[in-house]
Amino acid sequence: MSDLSDAAKRLLLGRPVRSDRLGHTLLPKRIALPVFASDALSSVAYAPDEILLTLSLAGMSALVISPWVGLAVAIVMLTVVASYRQNVHAYPSGGGDYEVATVNLGPNAGVTVASALLVDYILTVAVSISSGAQYAAAAFPALRGHEAPFAIGLVVLLTLVNLRGVKESGTAFAIPVYLFMLAIGLIAVFGSVRYALGTLPMAESAGLELAPEAEFDQGLVGLAGFFLVLRSFASGCAALTGVEAISNGVPAFRKPKSRNAATTLALLGMLSIVMIMSILLLARATGVVFADRPHEQLLRDGVPVGPDFEQHAVIAQIAGAVFQGFPLLVAVVAVVTGLILVLAANTAFNGFPVLGSILARDGYLPRQLHTRGDRLAFSNGIITLAVVAIGLIWAFDAEVTRLIQLYIVGVFVSFTLSQLGMVRHWTRELRTEPNPGARSRMKRSRVVNAIGLGMTATVLVVVLITKFTHGAWIAILAMILVFALMQAIHRHYVAVRRELALGEDAAAARALPSRVHAIVLVSHLHRPTMRAIAYARAARPQVIEAVTVGVDEDDVARLREQWDAMDLPVPLRVLDSPFREITRPVLQYVRSIRRDSPRDLVVVYIPEYVVGHWWEQLLHNQSALRLKGRLLFTPGVVVASVPWQLASSEGQTGLEDRMRGTLPRG
Repeated sequence: MSDLSDAAKRLLLGRPVRSDRLGHTLLPKRIALPVFASDALSSVAYAPDEILLTLSLAGMSALVISPWVGLAVAIVMLTVVASYRQNVHAYPSGGGDYEVATVNLGPNAGVTVASALLVDYILTVAVSISSGAQYAAAAFPALRGHEAPFAIGLVVLLTLVNLRGVKESGTAFAIPVYLFMLAIGLIAVFGSVRYALGTLPMAESAGLELAPEAEFDQGLVGLAGFFLVLRSFASGCAALTGVEAISNGVPAFRKPKSRNAATTLALLGMLSIVMIMSILLLARATGVVFADRPHEQLLRDGVPVGPDFEQHAVIAQIAGAVFQGFPLLVAVVAVVTGLILVLAANTAFNGFPVLGSILARDGYLPRQLHTRGDRLAFSNGIITLAVVAIGLIWAFDAEVTRLIQLYIVGVFVSFTLSQLGMVRHWTRELRTEPNPGARSRMKRSRVVNAIGLGMTATVLVVVLITKFTHGAWIAILAMILVFALMQAIHRHYVAVRRELALGEDAAAARALPSRVHAIVLVSHLHRPTMRAIAYARAARPQVIEAVTVGVDEDDVARLREQWDAMDLPVPLRVLDSPFREITRPVLQYVRSIRRDSPRDLVVVYIPEYVVGHWWEQLLHNQSALRLKGRLLFTPGVVVASVPWQLASSEGQTGLEDRMRGTLPRG
């Protein structure tokens, strides 16, 4: 069974990689871009949709301002990218926003940023995979109604690919990401040319009317209209998610790490801005009409289109218009768009494990998240992310419209605190920097980060105001819970470290016990018992005795008779048990020894069967397990398990076969 599981693991994940090969897993820029930027680039597939969906509540007239909302998003994107280029140069260790906030604003701010990022990474996987599943269901009607199981399967697939290693997953995902970039580029170029020539056809929805909601009968006027524009801007800012992943992933870049990460950030910002603005401008040029509730809001000749109408995504409608007469190109755009939505989750699969490893190193998450797996990836972090994201997808039934409201809150919390931390960083550095040239660069960097702080803080306020009642409160609650959990873990680790530290009692800790009192637990006189007695005697304790619990008088009499017949050099003690208990009498006897001789060390030897099948474990060792669990909490007591391998356990570790192949025969 063990060999079979090892073979399956090797087949899925590949052979283990030596630690000294870590440098070979580092990423060049051409692979780092799709690895770390797939989340931000994928927002091109849904950020324009979200802007138009929100504006559609105010009717046709509101859609006119969609490019201006996109321009506002682009300005924020440009500012954030410029700000994070300062971050990767100043803090290239991979801590990203968490390190910036911790160093400059204190541990509580750092944990706040970390909790926001962890929640956002989980939501990135849930939103991206759910969106990809809905695209797949639109292309393959057989999947309709089964989006959640399909999305969960995609998460499992991504998990397996990422467990093979960062470089391997990046290479596998690079081609679809570049194909998506090429597809959007072709749409932008061909669409612009056809628009300039006056031959650009209209979109499939261009002939429909859009009925506004009752409170927006007058369009975008008054306070309600203002808040609707702000809400569409907040939805469009989903395009910024993923920017922070590059600052967390600087250690994964090839040298020079900071410069390569900054270059990748610049490419990401430029591509995202061009692609989003192209989609929004072409949506206006082709007359795309996109509604939040299409069956009710979209009208044909003044009559709602009804439940049979299928509303296609904005990119799909634009592609259908731009490539009219070329259905193959339209199909390619649909396929690569669905792929990029799925692969957007890969950014989180790279960011979450690295951040989790750093938090585990600092004692805010379980230590297991800090270790690398067979393929030098942070396997425990990858699996943790997958499990939580799967739970979220199942709970929300893979519905993007419900999940998207939880999105981007966390990332703008981290953006804002990070930029505040960078402003304080440059201010502190300026106090001690005498070089005029360096001071000038620091002042420029501080201005960039200060502008970034102002913009991200403004967007955060807008997001909180416009999205709080639509589901953002769930994300905020999740961040609070994660923050409290990490603080509790940290307090535990600090308390344990303080408890275990060598202090003034270091000499006492080195002192040997006055005596060792060995107790061999006996139920029957058989080969496991004889082995346990032999092990106990080999340790040469000052006192050794065999102990059994008198549950059945006939069994005790038979055991005494066998003991005397074999003339064993160890006395046998029988503990009374009027209520037929085993654990309690042994515990009481061990504690009585400790009371009589507090400086004595009591070693309890327990014979245990080693079995080869899981169901055999249910038939053996139950009393031993219960007893061990209680003895472990008794001070001054050591529990020693003496294994006896049953025939069913032979070959389970594969060690016998390996030794048989290395040892000489004869």
